[in-house]
Amino acid sequence: MITDRRAALAGLSASLGTLLASARPIAAAVPPIAILAGKLTQGGWARGQMANGSSLKLDGAPVPVDRSGGFFIAFDRDAGPSAMLAGTAASGSTTTLPLTIAPRQWQIEHINLPMRPGALPDEEFLRRRAAELAQINAARAQNRPSEGWRQAMTWPLTGRLSGRFGSQRIYRGMAASYHSGLDIARPAGVPFAAPADGVVVLAAVQAFTLEGHLLLIDHGMGLNSAFLHCSALNVGVGDTVRQGQAIGRVGMTGRATGPHLHWSIKWRAAKLDPLLFLGAMPTG
Repeated sequence: MITDRRAALAGLSASLGTLLASARPIAAAVPPIAILAGKLTQGGWARGQMANGSSLKLDGAPVPVDRSGGFFIAFDRDAGPSAMLAGTAASGSTTTLPLTIAPRQWQIEHINLPMRPGALPDEEFLRRRAAELAQINAARAQNRPSEGWRQAMTWPLTGRLSGRFGSQRIYRGMAASYHSGLDIARPAGVPFAAPADGVVVLAAVQAFTLEGHLLLIDHGMGLNSAFLHCSALNVGVGDTVRQGQAIGRVGMTGRATGPHLHWSIKWRAAKLDPLLFLGAMPTG
C-alpha cells in the first residue's frame, strides 16, 4: 500500500514538473495608453506609447500615432487644469486616460501707466506682414518625417537668459501679449545649434519685419522650433539637421533691441516653454 502511494505521488510530481516546464511566463499587462516622459503642466509636453493599430484623441482632437504606437502631445501656456486622452483599438474597444495639468506662476509685471498704442502700420507694412504670416503658417502646417520629437532637447547655445516664456506686462488692467519663447543674450555672430533633429521648413533669407532672419525646424509629430533675429542662416528649406549641428548665428534683425536668440517651440497651435524640454544649462 505504501509503495503504491509513493509511486502515485512520484507520478503526480513528474506530471506537475512537466506541466510547469512547458508553461509560458505570463507577460505583464501593458497599459492601453501610457505616458513615458514629459512635464504635465501649462506650457509642457508629454511623450507616450499605446498599442499598435490604435487611434488617439486629445480632448476630442485627433493625435498622430507612429507605427510603433508612439505619440506626442503638449499643452498651451494657458491650458486648463485637466485633459483627456481617448484611444480606440483596432477591435473598436476604447480606453481613456485623464491627465492633470499643473498650473504655473508666471512672471507678471503690473505697470501703473496706460498701454501705449503703437504707431498705426502703413499699407506697405500690412502687405509685407500678411505675406510673412502666410509663409509662417504654411511652414508650420507641414508634417516632415523626423524623429526629433523623440529626443531629449539640448541647449542651442548658452548665455544669459534675458527673457522667459510666459512673462507678461499688465498696463492698468490691460494685458499685453505674453512672451512666447526663451531669449538667450549673446553677441551678434555667435553660432547656435539645433536642439533636436528636424527638417528646415522656413529660412527667411530676406529678413521679416518682426522676426528678422527667421528659421523654422520641424521636429515631427506637429512639434517645431523657431529661431528669431538671426544675423545669418547656415541651412536652407528642405535641409535635414541633426541635434548639435550649427544652424545659424545670433543677431538682432527684425524688431529687437539687442543681439539675442529668441527660441520658441510650438505643438500645433500650443505655445510651449523651451525650459521644460531642457536640463540644466551647461557651464564652461
